[in-house]
Amino acid sequence: MKKKHVAGIAVAAAVVVAGGAYAGVAQGGSSQPTLSTKEVSASASTSPSASTLTVLTSPKGNFADSFNPFDPSTNDGTFGNIYETLFYFDSVTGKTFNLLGKSYAFSNGNKTLTVNLQPNAKWSDGVKFTAQDVVFTFNELKKYPAADTNNVWSQLESVKAVGNSKLVFTFKAVDIPFAEQYVLGSTYIVPEHEWKSLGDPTKVKLPWQKAIGSGPFKLVSFSPQMYTFEANKLYYGGVPKVQYVKYPAYTSNQTADLALASGEIDWSGIDIPDIQKTYVSADPKHNHYYFAAGSVVEMYPNFNNPLLSQLPVREAINLAINRNVIQSKGETGYSQLPVPTSLIPSQMSWLNPNLQGTGKSFTVNDAKAVQILEKAGFRRDSHGIFAKDGKELSFQLLTVTGWSDWDEDALLIKQELQQIGININVVQQQFSAYYNLINPGAGLKPHYDLALSWTNEGPTPYTIYYDMLDSKGNFNIEQYRNPAVDAALTQFAATTNVSQQKQALYKVESIVTQQLPVIPIFDGELWYEYNDAKFTGWPTKNNLWINPAPYTFQSAAIIMDHLKPVK
Repeated sequence: MKKKHVAGIAVAAAVVVAGGAYAGVAQGGSSQPTLSTKEVSASASTSPSASTLTVLTSPKGNFADSFNPFDPSTNDGTFGNIYETLFYFDSVTGKTFNLLGKSYAFSNGNKTLTVNLQPNAKWSDGVKFTAQDVVFTFNELKKYPAADTNNVWSQLESVKAVGNSKLVFTFKAVDIPFAEQYVLGSTYIVPEHEWKSLGDPTKVKLPWQKAIGSGPFKLVSFSPQMYTFEANKLYYGGVPKVQYVKYPAYTSNQTADLALASGEIDWSGIDIPDIQKTYVSADPKHNHYYFAAGSVVEMYPNFNNPLLSQLPVREAINLAINRNVIQSKGETGYSQLPVPTSLIPSQMSWLNPNLQGTGKSFTVNDAKAVQILEKAGFRRDSHGIFAKDGKELSFQLLTVTGWSDWDEDALLIKQELQQIGININVVQQQFSAYYNLINPGAGLKPHYDLALSWTNEGPTPYTIYYDMLDSKGNFNIEQYRNPAVDAALTQFAATTNVSQQKQALYKVESIVTQQLPVIPIFDGELWYEYNDAKFTGWPTKNNLWINPAPYTFQSAAIIMDHLKPVK
């Protein structure tokens, strides 16, 4: 499942942060000439399998020829492989990786951020990358607010270039996590010389031949069933050792499972039932997996729905969901049970110690759920569905076609809510349609009732809470608004004192458990299967040096740049 990029740990003022080094990010790059489109497509189609990595993030059906980084639902590899952020902050390890940025420092009471850039970086067409490209990118977000999906200009005062290799960001108020996560870690930089004549970037249909980026790979062929990247010979970190990267199209987990077990896919992020038998045993020497808990899968209620905006309805839904059944059947035993505060296991040190009972675990209680609905004035109608003022508690539950675990989870939820008089119609959509329904863009309302979806994690719970619950959060798809939550998150962002940060988050946790703005379903796995027959350098359970999921696109590009062929 797709994830956005995550924030780094807040740092003290005026401390220069230099990211952790990784293989393949040395200075310099090749000046070898670029092949023509015809030559490059031919070379990709005849490339030896030993130099080719085949990747599947998740089944999404056939591909559209669009690689626009201003489209959040763009094709896999657009982010990371082609376009890069300034830095990458890893949610699993807490490490910072230098990308287009070399180092950064806060000053002026943490309201000014100075970034030093890679001096030798070039765009894949050979044009030199400069600070002016970064300024242009941010100004595009300001000029076209629909493109500013992370709301960076709600916090930014200005961004200015100092020569070709330095930037100065000025913020309206102190917000260190926001500056790191969204300005440095989630804004993908585009070349001014290509984009300045294209107009509103959210309306650009960018075909594969026009995707000019700074990343370690560039597109060389495309079809609705398969597209291929080649190592970028101009990459400032050196030419990647993986020569080609292929992304094939699959429509379901089942077909993808078969392809993965047969060795057609080298790296994947999908749910495989009985993985030891169906995948590992097919090639015990080379087939590996590790499913670390990476994020919470939530059921998001749309607060624009007048029934779901009522707390008793959300309370009843929450009480009727049997998470143990979902964990064992829908998630085939791979997931972990969630906590009501939506903290993942690695962040339990942030749990409010004063929360008791429902603050620490979930219980199933159909009788209490029915009692809550009746107290709120709902009565069963002739269909056995609870209703009030002629409006039934009947909702659509949105999920993604082909994501077999989520699809099964949704059916289980349907059955469980039926027992308490709430009707659920499960709606499965192809990923692009699903994403446009839950997150149609800045200023537009989502079009769903209930939806299963992911959360965005960072080194602290600030990331998930800001994205999901803050009025300006970039993944507040449920449209929740609470000034007390906004104030607490602002309090967190203004300090680097951990004790003060915890007190701020404790307030958020209390509100989350009492008001149920979202309903945690399970702690989602970082789906990660890989075959190491052709390449070495993979993250492993014993050396998890970065988030290993292929759908965390910036980390995936770093991994691919790190891999080396088996000798």
